[in-house]
Amino acid sequence: MSKNRYFIQLAYDGSLYHGWQTQPNAIAVQELLDKAMSVVFRQPIETLGCGRTDAGVHAADFFAHFDIENLAETNVISSIASINALLPYQIAAKQIIPVHNDAHARFDATSRAYKYHIHFVKNPFKYNRSWLLKDRLDITLMNIAAAELLNYTDFSCFSKSNTQTFTNNCKIVKAVFEEEDNGLVFTIKADRFLRNMVRAIMGTLIQIGKGELNLEEFKAIIESKNRSKAGQSVPACGLYLVKVEYNYIK
Repeated sequence: MSKNRYFIQLAYDGSLYHGWQTQPNAIAVQELLDKAMSVVFRQPIETLGCGRTDAGVHAADFFAHFDIENLAETNVISSIASINALLPYQIAAKQIIPVHNDAHARFDATSRAYKYHIHFVKNPFKYNRSWLLKDRLDITLMNIAAAELLNYTDFSCFSKSNTQTFTNNCKIVKAVFEEEDNGLVFTIKADRFLRNMVRAIMGTLIQIGKGELNLEEFKAIIESKNRSKAGQSVPACGLYLVKVEYNYIK
């Protein structure tokens, strides 16, 4: 049988879902996508995502790969409207891209970028899409601390415990806060991220902004490689996966 591999690009509001990955006793984005695609293509479809987003986390840019047997490329690519018709409103398929048969949505990604949104004034239109924070923060100090992240590679202190990873090393190339519309947006980009890493980094940087930690203490936390020394993870509602890059996708 002839089998070809494709990437599907998605966006989703994670508020109602227990993350990306299919799991028992909870509704996940992957489960709904696989079911919709299996109906459209009339064969069992199992996707593999570019990563795992936790419950309540959103994605403006997400990729997964899947294999199709005995179906013309043009028919696969043109199926986006049919797939979207079967998906709930919170999940949108953007495009399907033919790739080589060894392409891997997770391992081939060269970089990922996240944004975390904070707002300071109650706004019903930001409910479940941004974190309402009443504390005022020293953004200058937070940016100084965020810049220090680029000087490190081992981020064990920001990793969820008991995860099955071969290394806790990541190369962060951007970490910056910007003021925006009565709020704050944190952008972070790296070659890879550990589970819960962005939310743990945010929780620790918030402590800097509140004056609860200084820069030397922040660096000592990173160097300790101890999760219990870092700040609490911030709520999932403000976190968005915004960009995933591959060398062979433009």
